[in-house]
Amino acid sequence: MNALVISGGGSKGAFAGGVAEHLLKHDKKEYDLFVGTSTGSLLIPFLALGDIERIKRLYTTIEQSDIFTVCPFKVKKKDGKVKIGINHFGIIKQFIRRQKTLGDSNNLRKLIKENFTRADFEKIKALNKEIVVTVANLTTEQVEYKSSNDYSYEDFCGWIWASSNMVPLMSLYKKDGCEYADGGFGNLIPLQHAISKGATTIDAIVLRLEESAYNNPPLQNALDIFARTSEFMLNQIANDDLIISQLQAATNNVDINFYFINRLLTTHSYIFDKEEMAIWWREGLDLLKTREHKSHVIKVKPNDNATAML
Repeated sequence: MNALVISGGGSKGAFAGGVAEHLLKHDKKEYDLFVGTSTGSLLIPFLALGDIERIKRLYTTIEQSDIFTVCPFKVKKKDGKVKIGINHFGIIKQFIRRQKTLGDSNNLRKLIKENFTRADFEKIKALNKEIVVTVANLTTEQVEYKSSNDYSYEDFCGWIWASSNMVPLMSLYKKDGCEYADGGFGNLIPLQHAISKGATTIDAIVLRLEESAYNNPPLQNALDIFARTSEFMLNQIANDDLIISQLQAATNNVDINFYFINRLLTTHSYIFDKEEMAIWWREGLDLLKTREHKSHVIKVKPNDNATAML
C-alpha cells in the first residue's frame, strides 16, 4: 500500500503543496492512504481527490482573516522584515467572552466546510481512498488519529479543524467531553501511523530542514517568545518522530522517501502571507523538477541493523 504523509508546518504547507503537485501530476504517483498533521491535514483531502488546483488556489490566496476570527497578534512589515505585535484588544475580548485561548480560529472552520464539501467527502470514499488526520487530546494527553472511514462528513471536518489549531493562539475543539488541539503537539510527522496502517511505500513531506541549523533574530515580545519556544518544542518532536519511524520502517521493511524543505522559509509559520506562500508553492514544485531535493530512500530488511542508518 502506498501512502503520502505530510507533516505540520503552518503556512509552510504551501511548500508541501508544491511537492505534492509534482508527485501527483508529474511523477503520476498514486496513493491509497493519506496521513497529515496540522497543515498536512488541510492539504490531504484535496490531494486524495487529485484536485491540486483547488488547494493551490486556497494556499496562494489565503490571508490572516481567513484563519482568525480573533487574531491575538498584529503583523507589520518594515524593510522586508516581519514584526509581530500583541493584539491586546483582541486578547481582552477573548477574556471578556470567557474563552480559554488567546485567539479564535472559527473562520478556518468555516473555510474548511466551504471548500471541502460533503460531495468531496463521499467521492473520497468512492475512490477507496483513506485520509487520516492527527489530533492531540489535551484531556487524556494522548495522540489520536481520525480516519475518514470512521466518521461522518460533519465530524471529520471538525477533526481537520482540530488538527490545525495551534493553541493558545487558535481555538480548542471540544468533542465528547474532551478538548482537542493541533496534532503536532504529539506527532508532527505521522509516519508511524502510516506504517501501522500497513503502508509499504511512503512519500513523506517534512516541513523542516533535514539538518536543523537556525539563526533566529532576537525575540521581540512575549508572543514571540511563545512562538519560538513552540517551534523549538516541535523541532524536538520532529526529531523523535523521524528516529522512531525509521526504526519502525526498518523492522517492517517499509520504503520511505523523505522530502525536506531546502531553506528556512519562515520563523513565523502562523503568519499567512499569500505572496510568500505562492513563492513557496513554486519552490516546492521546482525543487523536484530540478531533482535538487534532499530526499532519500530508507529500505532496510528486518534482520538488518536498523541503527546503522541513524
